[in-house]
Amino acid sequence: MMNGQFGRGAGGWKVTKWLLIPLVVIVLTLIIFRFSPILVVPAGHVAVLTLFGKVDPDELPEGLHIINPLKRAHIMSVRTQEVTQSADVPSKEGLTVGLDVSLLFHLSPDKASEVYKTVGENYVEVLVIPVFRSAIRNVTVNYEAKALYTSGRDVIAEAIHEEMEEMLLKRGIVVEKVLLRAIRLPKMVEEAINNKLAAEQEAERMKYILEKERQEAERKRIEAQGIADFQRIVSEGIDDRYLKWKALETVNKLAESPNSKFVILGDKSGLPIIVNTDK
Repeated sequence: MMNGQFGRGAGGWKVTKWLLIPLVVIVLTLIIFRFSPILVVPAGHVAVLTLFGKVDPDELPEGLHIINPLKRAHIMSVRTQEVTQSADVPSKEGLTVGLDVSLLFHLSPDKASEVYKTVGENYVEVLVIPVFRSAIRNVTVNYEAKALYTSGRDVIAEAIHEEMEEMLLKRGIVVEKVLLRAIRLPKMVEEAINNKLAAEQEAERMKYILEKERQEAERKRIEAQGIADFQRIVSEGIDDRYLKWKALETVNKLAESPNSKFVILGDKSGLPIIVNTDK
């Protein structure tokens, strides 16, 4: 070594001590980080620890942990995830229907070690997506295309949810929601369904109009019956004696009036005749 250099002869390599020191520091830093006993698990995740290929049964939750520096930590998300599928599936009538379906799910925190051990970190591609595709086809084949296109879609989404839950929950995957985002029917079928729905709506509208007219007719009948009852009661309460009595009351008031007049009693009707002499 001359002037702080290492050499390997005249055409060989030379490394100065100033270059060797940074290399040693970098290597030591990597070793420290690789075998550090301190582990930080991010929010919404858990850590699965392995030692020489053996998986620890207990997961580490989010936060700061002191671990065996020889163990490896595999960080797995337990947040809600979404996968979507666009598939052409058969309906009950044998029609091919296009569906766009979304699945919301998350990894159960207390099952992460089991999932890592039996499936691996890529459990979404290996397990979730194939089960999702299978459930879509298994359910839609039991329903007619009309049900997919109308309000029955909620029932179908719930049926897919139940089938997936039965298959995935025991594997550590929690199914949150299944959403039918879009449905594509053959054009002729779509037009036929739309025409039928329009006819049903028109029939409902006519039922409403007829019911309204029936109620109006009933109202008029009740009103006419009321008028007839009133007239009958009035006619029954007015007779000749009542009319003569009211006429005599009127004559009595006229007799007391200062205006000149003649009152003649006793025409054929028995009612008084009033003759005004002021004209």
